[in-house]
Amino acid sequence: MGEIEGRVEGHRDGHGFVWPDDGGNPVYLAPQEMRSVLHRDRVRVRVLRLDRRGRPEGRVLDILERRRTPIIGRLLHEGGQWLVAPEDSRFGQDILIPKNAIASAAVGQVVSVELTEPPSLHSQPVGRVAEVLGEIDDAGMEIEIAVRKYEVPHRFSPETVAQAAALPDKVRAADRRHRVDLTDVPLVTIDGEDARDFDDAVYCEPFKRGRGKSAAEGWRLLVAIADVSHYVRPGEPIDEDAYERATSVYFPRRVIPMLPEKLSNGLCSLNPDVDRLCMVCDMVVLADGRIEAFQFYPAVMHSHARLTYTEVAAILLNTRGPEAERRADLVPHLLHLHEVYRALLKQRANRGAVEFDTTETQIVCDDQGRIEKIVPRVRTEAHRLIEETMLAANVCAAEFIASAEHPCLYRVHEGPTPEKRLALQAMLKALGIAAPLSDEPTPGEMQAIAMAAQGRADAAQIHTMLLRSMQQAIYTASNSGHFGLAYDAYTHFTSPIRRYPDLLVHRVIKALLAGKRFHLVASEKTRVPEVRRGGKVSHRAVKPMSQEMALWEATGVHCSANERRADEASRDVEAWLKCRYMREHLGEEFAGTVSAVAAFGLFVTLDAMYVEGLVHITELGGEYYRFDEARQELRGERTGIRYAVGSRVRVQVSRVDLDGRKIDFRMVRDGDGEKLLARGERLRTPAGGAAAELAAVRESDRQSKAATRAAKGKAAEGRSRKPQAKRPAPKPRARR
Repeated sequence: MGEIEGRVEGHRDGHGFVWPDDGGNPVYLAPQEMRSVLHRDRVRVRVLRLDRRGRPEGRVLDILERRRTPIIGRLLHEGGQWLVAPEDSRFGQDILIPKNAIASAAVGQVVSVELTEPPSLHSQPVGRVAEVLGEIDDAGMEIEIAVRKYEVPHRFSPETVAQAAALPDKVRAADRRHRVDLTDVPLVTIDGEDARDFDDAVYCEPFKRGRGKSAAEGWRLLVAIADVSHYVRPGEPIDEDAYERATSVYFPRRVIPMLPEKLSNGLCSLNPDVDRLCMVCDMVVLADGRIEAFQFYPAVMHSHARLTYTEVAAILLNTRGPEAERRADLVPHLLHLHEVYRALLKQRANRGAVEFDTTETQIVCDDQGRIEKIVPRVRTEAHRLIEETMLAANVCAAEFIASAEHPCLYRVHEGPTPEKRLALQAMLKALGIAAPLSDEPTPGEMQAIAMAAQGRADAAQIHTMLLRSMQQAIYTASNSGHFGLAYDAYTHFTSPIRRYPDLLVHRVIKALLAGKRFHLVASEKTRVPEVRRGGKVSHRAVKPMSQEMALWEATGVHCSANERRADEASRDVEAWLKCRYMREHLGEEFAGTVSAVAAFGLFVTLDAMYVEGLVHITELGGEYYRFDEARQELRGERTGIRYAVGSRVRVQVSRVDLDGRKIDFRMVRDGDGEKLLARGERLRTPAGGAAAELAAVRESDRQSKAATRAAKGKAAEGRSRKPQAKRPAPKPRARR
């Protein structure tokens, strides 16, 4: 049926898939076929048949390329043999370690292994310990594992270290040439309390053009961005390492930076009370939020203050409070920033940009790197103010480059695919949301649905459903607009310290200002890292393009894939920390909300912990539950009890799988173990509203208990007359 070349992706259950190089459908590999290959090998397979689920099933013909990167796992000693159990369950096989190849590692330690013999149909892979990372409980070990598991570059090359050390400690006189002097302008940075690198600074003042009644009123908004491109030149060691990383990776209490610390936290960071080089987007914003004019230019700035979101929010809330008194000279400028932000919001509403109400959380760790608490991340007016001003600068950058018809990396976000649109329509109809959705959905339609969901118990889940219906944002040279923000053209300009695409945008803008063109050069470190299924970068169909455009497109794929990889690594660490945190709460009960429903059970997010876990369908009681995909609910056929997204429940922490990053809950039951205390929702609400429904539930409970007591009495009477054979306990259904 044909031969296919592609990359192997293992599965923790022993089978695997081959993802074709051309982006086609994956080919299933049975466990027997997986014995001779490892996760991430490149292979050639022949499709033999379609399995019972309609998937193409293949046989491995040839192994084209073995994975070369080390494998992370724990060293074990079993049956007289040394072996390493990979931390990534997708490998599916333990690695044998000869006694003379364990280095200085001890049993139970986390190690990095290099393969010396690949697996075959009749033998396991063999390797040697290349690095001993330490004990599994060491502080920060989860991060050390993640950066190696996801192959995140975390060490700068010696050439990069040497080049960074040779950079100056401050702005020199030669660096100031041909730059606008803005050192007297009270630009300020506004960031989180734990921020260490400062990409952006802002300033705003009232603006009036013309005289009399026809005068145009508005604001002059300055967004100054760190001029990384002045110090990081194409082809130099720092640039090569930055390109390979493509983004900084953020973990709780630690950052893997894209640039060496001397640049990211020092020379490029817009720290207070020191001169810094910057690229400025200077805008005129009218009262209705339209950007009437803008210009870009290189400048020298002097940050007048390092402000936090909390501090600015307090000043905007109370201009006579203690925070405002400490920053009295800056309060008028902050009020102007707030005014231009309110104007920009008008344009957001006019465009129909989508804004979702989802809860973001922040992990607070102790000195040992363990979770102390998980708290919701509160978005203040200060957060939104900075977000809107950065959006304005980004869209100006995109318009400037597009008008010059210069190649660039755009930030593209496309709307729902036809399949996702149909699925979303079915779900909304089942949930009783009548907001229209056309064949070609617009951002305004999606925003109308989000507004229609406000006030509902499942509003947050509906917003998440809308978000997941849209495609992931990517970097690409082919501009097709940003659906969520409702922009025809959008790019990233405001974070060159932590994002490589922003650095490229700066280089393009500088070239255009000088009347030149920026020519992208291929890097030897270009590679597209593998990320888990669901986070893969889609292969977009593009028109035939020139060699230069093809290089820009390849760079976009590289940056998008590294962004996904960084997200995966961060989520993996957070999941590990949450599992470790919940191990200390085994057996405890918590209130929660159903956040997702599947055929095999309910995902519940705890109110107090902001941690999600699974209630398997076997834990829902002694009846058959049917899964309604359109309504996203499980419904009991006998009692009519339903569990839908948004249902309130009470659960107990029953199991924590640290290796699998999974948490299991069970529903809390009453004293006789027959009925769930947290029932979910009834299919029909009795006449009379909530009070009548509560009375009906209580009556049902009373009848259920009476029937249970009667059944127990009959069972006891039967046992006294005739001994009954002991029935084996039913086996729990396997998790999917």
